[in-house]
Amino acid sequence: MNYNRLTSQEEKVIMSKATEPPFAGEYDNFYQDGTFICRRCNAPLFSSKSKFDAGCGWPSFDESYPNAIKRVPDPDGVRTEIECANCGGHLGHEFVGEGFTKKDTRDCVNSLSIHFIPKAKELPKTITNE
Repeated sequence: MNYNRLTSQEEKVIMSKATEPPFAGEYDNFYQDGTFICRRCNAPLFSSKSKFDAGCGWPSFDESYPNAIKRVPDPDGVRTEIECANCGGHLGHEFVGEGFTKKDTRDCVNSLSIHFIPKAKELPKTITNE
């Protein structure tokens, strides 16, 4: 399996399910037109159109691309973890019922788990397990 090379910080978040500090990530206060992809495998995850400011310190999205996200119970027994459906990399957590948007969903994502591709650029090839 070939995946993108990760820094030690990225690996800690994506593979070991750590969380970056709030308000520290490059995409928290970032609003450009394009696509957010998985930093590990390049799979498209979120359109910039679904990003909103939840004031929580992490990039927040109220919709992902179809079949891009896998939702699994978090070991804490309370939250729902979100992973890249393609490679299983940890993205963050999903929260429902907070009322931030009409969709009433907040995918709270670590900036270290995603990479932004501006609309004018071509998306990189997705790296798969095949």
